[in-house]
Amino acid sequence: MTDLSGQRIVSKLDSDGTLTVSLEDFTLPPPEGRQVVIRVEATPINPSDLGLLFGPADIEGAEFSPGKIVARMPEPAVRAMAARHGAAMPVGNEGAGTVVAAGDDPAAQALRGKRVTCFPGGMYATLAVADAGMCLELADGITAEQGASAFVNPLTALSFTETMRHLGHSALVHTAAASNLGQMLVKICQADGIPLVNVVRNDAQVAILKAIGAEHVVDSSKDTFLDDLTAAVATTKATMAFDAIGGGKLVSQIMTVMEQVANSGAAYSRYGSNSPKHAFIYGALDLSPTVLTRNFGFSWDVSGWLLTPWMGKLGAEVVDKMRSRVMAELTTTFASNYKARVTLEQALGRDAALDYNARRTGEKYLITPNG
Repeated sequence: MTDLSGQRIVSKLDSDGTLTVSLEDFTLPPPEGRQVVIRVEATPINPSDLGLLFGPADIEGAEFSPGKIVARMPEPAVRAMAARHGAAMPVGNEGAGTVVAAGDDPAAQALRGKRVTCFPGGMYATLAVADAGMCLELADGITAEQGASAFVNPLTALSFTETMRHLGHSALVHTAAASNLGQMLVKICQADGIPLVNVVRNDAQVAILKAIGAEHVVDSSKDTFLDDLTAAVATTKATMAFDAIGGGKLVSQIMTVMEQVANSGAAYSRYGSNSPKHAFIYGALDLSPTVLTRNFGFSWDVSGWLLTPWMGKLGAEVVDKMRSRVMAELTTTFASNYKARVTLEQALGRDAALDYNARRTGEKYLITPNG
């Protein structure tokens, strides 16, 4: 009989604004039907995980003890997150490991003893439950570490280009572009012949992207940023942007530049150009308000973007092709870099937590729950 007891990280927000992130013991019931139980061997700390793990809580001023972090959440966030008050919520979107127990459905039984990657949630744990249908078996020779980040960043990057095609655009602007996700997008666009403008914030990030062959990289910290961005947009004819920052004026600046390029040499119209411009905000690295200065005509759209709903819009056939491509290019296009590897308890230590919480667009941490 397989022992289904383990440990996991949970995040609990109380109505008084106290956020408690802690390591707890748990026991799983035997899997049923298509369920499988995975012994988690590697799971990444993605920016999307940090929203549930910490959100905008004051981690710098938190109290740390072995296996536990207690922090204060800002009052606006406490009100916005009322639905999660008092609930200890398991954290960790994706990861990889070995199936150690399975329900009686043939699809589940076929995965017994196999190393898989999946996206079920609750992966910051020694054991996790997933539906057999959402598990992808890793090929021989592929480690759990190589397969741990096979879903969030790869499928997001591929969905950016598929969203672009779906809406009739032909070139992209991407912000916070030196991230693991951004580097994947550079490689995809190179392979698929898609013009891409990469927006970063310092010389080191410029160097990272130039080293992998990115052609158009602009630094938002430079005095020449808007001129550089204009030149890159004029060359690529980019009319769609994916923004990971969220707050501030960057989206507005990108839309303004797109409009200026579209209007270059055109007859004056007080309504602006007819060129459709679309900016998707998919991240919130800056929690301040998104500021739009409406000097980019009337043919524009700014909206939010989330992976799962957009995969639904793209359809099963497109998604299946994306997943097949990820598996085929897991150690090349979709390889991830990790700054550090930590256990579950180490992930809740002060030095590690402050580092990975601050490095939301840099190299990720990898949790190895079973050592």
